[in-house]
Amino acid sequence: MELAEEHLLGTLAYLQGLLGLLNLVVLPRVGSPYGRCTSARFGRPIPARVAWIVQELPALAAPLCECARASAQRLRSWPNGVLLAMFFVHYVQRSLIFPFLIRGGKPMPLYSCVAAFLFCTYNGYLQSRFLSQYAVYSDDWVTDPRFLTGFILWLVGMLINIHSDHILRNLRTPGETGYKIPRGGFFEYVSSANYFGEVVEWCGFALASWSVQGAAFALFTFCFLVTRAKHHHQWYLEKFEDYPKFRKILIPFLF
Repeated sequence: MELAEEHLLGTLAYLQGLLGLLNLVVLPRVGSPYGRCTSARFGRPIPARVAWIVQELPALAAPLCECARASAQRLRSWPNGVLLAMFFVHYVQRSLIFPFLIRGGKPMPLYSCVAAFLFCTYNGYLQSRFLSQYAVYSDDWVTDPRFLTGFILWLVGMLINIHSDHILRNLRTPGETGYKIPRGGFFEYVSSANYFGEVVEWCGFALASWSVQGAAFALFTFCFLVTRAKHHHQWYLEKFEDYPKFRKILIPFLF
């Protein structure tokens, strides 16, 4: 039974990577119904705060469920516990902190909320189950250069993401409407600094975990966000004549 599930987790990881690559083809054609790209054709609108809590919750619940299992023997190992904690901390921020910081926020279409809920369920199970039951690391893995570099990247990426969200929330004063050019932080280098932070975060997680499961998640994240970042960048260029032309789309100085 355990061998079958371990094989399943490997298959799900490769499938996640393929789905990420598929996003590169599909999303530019169908669009990404979120924020300023929201369209009525993607279903009934859901209040932004409610949508964020609901859709991110499965990825928060999965690690908690694994920690509660008496059979989660691998979590007694420091590397497994720290890696699962990294995953857990991100979703504490995303499902229990970020939604309550939203100021107004455009409603999210039902389609987007359901799709995100399903992905978080899928990925929450994949990452949590792998780290709690099947990932094998030596006790000194937490001192390995790959783990240390990955952990630093994860932490820096999360901080960039949180700081960028803070900048976006405070673009307008209470009662003010309209769009503004985000400035400060990594927005001085790329149009989607919040996405850049999330890509760095999960690339760091993938490096620290040194696993197919972590790499698949990082690949999916990049493929999904790069299309959104391209759309945001083009929108800014069309909306603002004075938009900084030296800003890249997602990766500072490169792309």
